[in-house]
Amino acid sequence: MDQMGCLRALCPGADVRAGVRLDKYTTLRVGGPADYFCEPETEEALAGLLAAAETLSLPALLMGNGSNLLVRDGGFRGLAIRLGRGLSRIERTEGGLRAGAGALLSVLSRTAQEAALTGLEFAQGIPGSVGGGLYMNAGAYGGELGQVTESVRVLSGGEIRCVPGGEMGFSYRHTRAMDEKWVILGADFRLEKGDPEAIAAAMQDFASRRREKQPLEYPSAGSFFKRPPGHFAGALIEQAGLKGCAVGGAQVSQKHAGFLINRGGATAEDFLRLMARVQDTVEARFGVRLEPEVRIVGSEG
Repeated sequence: MDQMGCLRALCPGADVRAGVRLDKYTTLRVGGPADYFCEPETEEALAGLLAAAETLSLPALLMGNGSNLLVRDGGFRGLAIRLGRGLSRIERTEGGLRAGAGALLSVLSRTAQEAALTGLEFAQGIPGSVGGGLYMNAGAYGGELGQVTESVRVLSGGEIRCVPGGEMGFSYRHTRAMDEKWVILGADFRLEKGDPEAIAAAMQDFASRRREKQPLEYPSAGSFFKRPPGHFAGALIEQAGLKGCAVGGAQVSQKHAGFLINRGGATAEDFLRLMARVQDTVEARFGVRLEPEVRIVGSEG
């Protein structure tokens, strides 16, 4: 029996497909096909797929909204798992909100606003999902998810456990989940009652600032590089004279140098070559080596 047959046998009922291109599932709009692809709707189905992949020694790629992901042109040699709608539910709790890993952070922020709950205003424009955001402690405008996380449901060693927010090791773009290889299933967020008008005003302010300063009209992965200690990546890139620098369809944004954008027809290789050019130029000029914030996976084309 081939791997597809084995996957279907180990995960009865799962809609496993072959050769699905991943470019339409990433915000950069680049990336080749995955050998196998599935969108589970329940925690049990997700756990089953991961267990099956491990049994078959098949690499697994867990995808949320694909907003912090660059898949190489050769695609992914393994099983790509994109969280389905059933893992995207959001509901009220006594202390705030509970959300599945597949829920979009923008939807979570809007749900909090509608419930007159404050603490998630900063997340209204972050394009990622709850799972991906928690995995890397996503943040913006002085706010981070770690500041409002009460507890996180994770899959660890085939078992589901609840980890208190204080034990997640939240720091700048890093959490314990990265070190422990945990799969995030969802979280409870601790939020306070607030003034609906003030919450809406703050969200509108953040949205306005994003439209003014960020190239939202082009596909991107948000800030492409981590903030180096004592510096801002975008400022270093701009000071190095790299605004507008392009490789194929990939370009350093003229609007915000911290963003690498897809001007149309870009390949993953275009982005990787542009990334290397930016890193080498900034390092030669300032002695600072920029590290990508995006996760780079897959095989070369």
